Amino acid sequence: MHRKTDVIKKQMEIIIDQFSRNNIEIIYGEASFIDEHRLAVKGATAAEELYGEVIIIATGTRPLRPKEVPFDESHIYDTDTILKIDNIPSTIAIIGGGVIGCEYACVFASLGVKVDLVEKKSRLLPFADEEIVNSLIYWMRHSGITLRLSEEVVRIVVEKEDRVVTHLKSGKQAVSEKLLYTMGRVGNTDMLNLGAIGLSQDKRGSLKVNENYQTAVPHIYAVGDVIGFPALASTSMEQGRRAVCNAFHREQITCELVHYLPFAIYTIPEISMIGETEEGLTAKAIPYEVGCALFQEVAKGQITGDIYGMLKLLFHREDRRLLGVHIIGERASELIHIGQAVMSFGGTIDYFKDTVFNYPTLSDAYKVAALNGLNKL
Repeated sequence: MHRKTDVIKKQMEIIIDQFSRNNIEIIYGEASFIDEHRLAVKGATAAEELYGEVIIIATGTRPLRPKEVPFDESHIYDTDTILKIDNIPSTIAIIGGGVIGCEYACVFASLGVKVDLVEKKSRLLPFADEEIVNSLIYWMRHSGITLRLSEEVVRIVVEKEDRVVTHLKSGKQAVSEKLLYTMGRVGNTDMLNLGAIGLSQDKRGSLKVNENYQTAVPHIYAVGDVIGFPALASTSMEQGRRAVCNAFHREQITCELVHYLPFAIYTIPEISMIGETEEGLTAKAIPYEVGCALFQEVAKGQITGDIYGMLKLLFHREDRRLLGVHIIGERASELIHIGQAVMSFGGTIDYFKDTVFNYPTLSDAYKVAALNGLNKL
């Protein structure tokens, strides 16, 4: 927790310094629209009115807190308040098997906490490659996480000082000392007085934008988590850059950002991916082949001790174009960018066959996987 606070503080200092060097004024307060060009800002001590020819909404999201969940900040937490927990519980139930739920489950399990992970769907992370997810599930169970898939929560009750009971639709109960609710997020748009400018948000508080990140009011843009998928820090920053470039005609960027986006899931072990999955290619009837490399096949995997990691390349059988990269293991979120670069330029599997990688590195797994895949042709 101390380290987390220290990192956030330093990141904020860097951002504020960048603002200062670029002559950007920071005004602290809560803003709401007066009309399409004016904002009322209420600060801690005073209020003021601002005018903007261009306005960008980047208010982010907050954890969803349904009324039927009895959040109390001492037994039942959301994904923000859990970061203020002052001791490590012996047991915890996590409701929601999405990205955040899986990440927190792995964190608590690594601290020796007995974790119950409850997910309504029949599988975790359905957008990810099934083989990679199955490998993650193996390690989650190996670390002591109990997975309750296809289970729906009907009631949560705090029975004693150290006992939270989660009642499931199947009749089962998950009993734990603490509970973490991770079922979605809502956009921070309810305080913006969007009605004054004719904008509306969906039921999750998200705003709709076009390919240039313009809302229905052309000079008002929206970026980041508040516009929904993919809601990643990396993509949010790029959305902001593109919105500003388009707003001021500095650089017209109209290509779709969702192509070749890297995803990273900071579970233990890490997962990272880009492009198509096997399931997606099969559904589209695209002829593909798979090249795999286990980290135990490369020297750096043996050196780091991560002999169970895996890198998987999906490529077109006919023209050999790289279609997808899926990695589980040490530094997966770093390794994915090699595949991203090749995919962005329409590269083929042969790139990895013909390229020399430093030895020993985990990057060498790309060459091993490429040779494995080409042998299948």
